[in-house]
Amino acid sequence: MSSRRRFYARPLLATAASIAVLTGVAAAAPAATATAPAAATTSLTALDDTYYQDALGKTGTALKSSLHTIISDQTKLSYSQVWEALKNTDEDPANSSNVVLLYTGRSQSKSSNGGSVGQWNREHVWAKSHGDFGTSTGPGTDIHHLRPEDVQVNSIRGNKDFDNGGSTVSGAPGNYTDSDSFEPRDAVKGDVARMILYMAVRYEGDDSWADLEPNNSVNNGSAPYIGRLSVLKQWSQEDPPNSFERNRNEVIFDEYQHNRNPFIDHPEWVEAIW
Repeated sequence: MSSRRRFYARPLLATAASIAVLTGVAAAAPAATATAPAAATTSLTALDDTYYQDALGKTGTALKSSLHTIISDQTKLSYSQVWEALKNTDEDPANSSNVVLLYTGRSQSKSSNGGSVGQWNREHVWAKSHGDFGTSTGPGTDIHHLRPEDVQVNSIRGNKDFDNGGSTVSGAPGNYTDSDSFEPRDAVKGDVARMILYMAVRYEGDDSWADLEPNNSVNNGSAPYIGRLSVLKQWSQEDPPNSFERNRNEVIFDEYQHNRNPFIDHPEWVEAIW
């Protein structure tokens, strides 16, 4: 990270920010962090006794390999099916007619989706050009990393890596960007990190798709890498899973892909692997 980028970085653990992060409340986006309804939550004990039983007690590459095997057993969606899935996974807990947009935190009508200014579309958190997987069934339609987002803000993020720093994103207070990276608002920093790390475990290059891996760089271009890993690890630690994120994981597991993001269930596995 250059000295200029360090200058722009804002510590997440400043008193006011840490309260927002640790309680899952963001002033700009109360809907995104309200108590989530809907899916009946599977207890972690039950998951460890069944779903994760082959991963328990492992660390490093052994843990990563076990989790890859576990979460690769999934139902795959078409790209058109993603529209309807996101209307469910990202439903506003305070308004069942709306979804909550990832970066802006705005609550917006489910039907206001498409490609026009002011609408929401499908944001690939792991940018689809990083590994050139496009929108074909596979990583391009995996809803564990697809989220609703404002069309213009999605375009501003583009295929940039993630890092601290930059100038305020127009139309999305709390988000920052510069020429080679994007920093999401505090309330979803951990969400972004855990989505990226899920993709790195799920897609290991053994099913015709590229081997996706996080690294500590930015400007990764079309290579199957996304950074900055050290920052993503920090974000995951400082913004732990909240009820919205856990509910989303449950809905994907129960109703759509029937696999889970293990870093939502076991955030400590981030450090155990990386």
